Amino acid sequence: MSKGLNVRQALTTSERSPVDIMQLCQQSQIGKCLPNAFYIHHSALPYLDECLFHQEQAARRLIDAELSFTLIKFHFDQPKLSYLYYPDFDQEPHPLLHTSNVVDWQAGTVETRDYSDTPNPPLLHRKETFLAPDHPSYSRFAHLTQQQVAMGLLDNSREIGTLLNWEKRLTQQGLEIHNHALACPLKAAQKAKPKIQRHRAAIARASASKPVRLAVEAGLFPPDTTYFDYGCGHGADIEYIKRLGLTSAGWDPYYRPDEAHISADVVNLGYVINVIEDTAERREALINAWSLAQKVLIVAAQVLISDRTRGVIAYSDGIITSRNTFQKYYEQEELKAYIDQVLGVDAIPVALGIYFVFRDEAQAEVFRASRFRSRATAPRIRLKVNKFEEYRELLQPLMDFYTDRGRLPAVEELDQGALGPLQSEFGSIKRAFKIILQATDAGEWDAISDKRRNDLLVYLALSHFGKRPKFKDLSPTICTDIKALFGSYQQACTAADLMLMSLGRTELIEERCRQSALVGDRSGRTIGQQRPNSLWVHVTVLDQLDPLLRLYEGCASRTIGRPEEATVVKFHVQKPQITYLFYPDFDQEPHPALHTSMAIDLRDLHVRYRDYDPDNPPLLHQKDQLVTDDYPGYAKFAKLSQQERKWGLLEDPKTIFDRRGWEQCLAERGAELRGHRVVWRKDATKYQKQAGRLS
Repeated sequence: MSKGLNVRQALTTSERSPVDIMQLCQQSQIGKCLPNAFYIHHSALPYLDECLFHQEQAARRLIDAELSFTLIKFHFDQPKLSYLYYPDFDQEPHPLLHTSNVVDWQAGTVETRDYSDTPNPPLLHRKETFLAPDHPSYSRFAHLTQQQVAMGLLDNSREIGTLLNWEKRLTQQGLEIHNHALACPLKAAQKAKPKIQRHRAAIARASASKPVRLAVEAGLFPPDTTYFDYGCGHGADIEYIKRLGLTSAGWDPYYRPDEAHISADVVNLGYVINVIEDTAERREALINAWSLAQKVLIVAAQVLISDRTRGVIAYSDGIITSRNTFQKYYEQEELKAYIDQVLGVDAIPVALGIYFVFRDEAQAEVFRASRFRSRATAPRIRLKVNKFEEYRELLQPLMDFYTDRGRLPAVEELDQGALGPLQSEFGSIKRAFKIILQATDAGEWDAISDKRRNDLLVYLALSHFGKRPKFKDLSPTICTDIKALFGSYQQACTAADLMLMSLGRTELIEERCRQSALVGDRSGRTIGQQRPNSLWVHVTVLDQLDPLLRLYEGCASRTIGRPEEATVVKFHVQKPQITYLFYPDFDQEPHPALHTSMAIDLRDLHVRYRDYDPDNPPLLHQKDQLVTDDYPGYAKFAKLSQQERKWGLLEDPKTIFDRRGWEQCLAERGAELRGHRVVWRKDATKYQKQAGRLS
């Protein structure tokens, strides 16, 4: 009996009918299913149903020669399977078909067709549809498809299935494809510069924009501050600042072209430079806005968006959107470098795409230091001391000052309101503080000093990455902090540099992550979710972490800016990397879904974004491990985790990694969630309930 007959018998005696094969193909989550056929890339074959996989393997054995192929085609209307070879599948955006081997398993024959010399061969579109989502090029191929769909290039797909027809369609649209992205041909751009409507990029807001809101929250708008909005659009930020009782004005080339350019304490250049397609004009706008800023310039530009590939054409160093506006999407590190280079400054990142630029270096350093200050609360009153009770109201400002600075006030600081009377009442500040020590625990005040000392170490260590300020350029308050807590600026900088050098010791980072003991957690427990190669913590506890871990995260946030939307921070222990994780429903959902991640490689500060499948995202379990016990909802989170452990729901982390796995786990145990509580499903069996009681 021939080899071909053996294979033919194996195929025709399959338990599955042709109808079953078609149904299995249509049910496949991977591959491209058309009315009469199913296509899949060779790399995705392991994802196929077992029956389809074995059928393909048996069909391949009918071909004696070594087979080169890219796609496999399962025919629905006849007992055939084709092997299609596209030699340049990975390199070319639309690869050409080279050869086709069609296996007829009923007849036991193989027909080979050669398209290599055909003047108009078939070609592929939508390459990502043949791949599994974890393929390295999946996102790049999908990017191109999204652009082409938005521009209507893939309409009437029957007309573009061959090389000549596809080239005709591109020519009609005046488009080219470079490196898997649509682009305007250079000649076309030279002939007619597109008429870009910049004003259509302005967003009509009912409230303040994010950059201005962050500036207000950062305390940059004290009484009598003046504000000017350079490129104000509809003017929502101008009205917002006016409602704060401050002088506010703005100019916009489209909406307020007749308004004058006015110098102000705070100037906002919000989402302006990213909509200017002319690079020289863009630079001019940044310089003009800076010239008007007497104290602070706010610069914001688009960095991270979820639909940056929808309806766009490459133009200049950005894109033209389907609304005929221009957008330059900066990488975060690229935006900082651009601002620093044009203005000759060290811009301070506040959030993704948002920077503050200070005119006064001392004010800039005060702001930088404030971003790395940890929370502290004054020690509790432990003993009833008559003199303390008698002067408690007078002593309270001194307690507040020590809690804030970790030291006693200097002589020159005593004229600050309520601190002034202390010296005349008690003879000296030290005597006043001795009375406080009688009623409280001296060790807790020492701990506050240590906390403030560590805050300064983190701040000074991170200043090493830029131009570390001279001592005279620091604010008087920070200078006094350094003298009181370190003795001298040189000693403080030396200690900070030693701390920075220790980041290179991977084993030390791993040790601190494994300990992750938080000062301030009332239960004394360690905080953070320990995983094989990382530590996960909620953003609200970052300032309470070990100083070395705070410095580790600060290396990312100082240059890139900590994303305001980030919920969880992932500390990698095997490589120098920080990842910010976005769980929009962390507080509401018992097992929130991961929406986006932003990973920062600390070796080159390269940022990588990743969006997750909304239909089957990774889920977060045991939320209570990531927060302190005073976090709102902690008790509810902890009770749920305890209940899920009792039910055996958390035994295999790998199987419950994503939503489908978690839902399957719940179903197998007859359980479901109602809020932050596990209950029996209505259809739970007696066996499931008995197993649940025994677990």
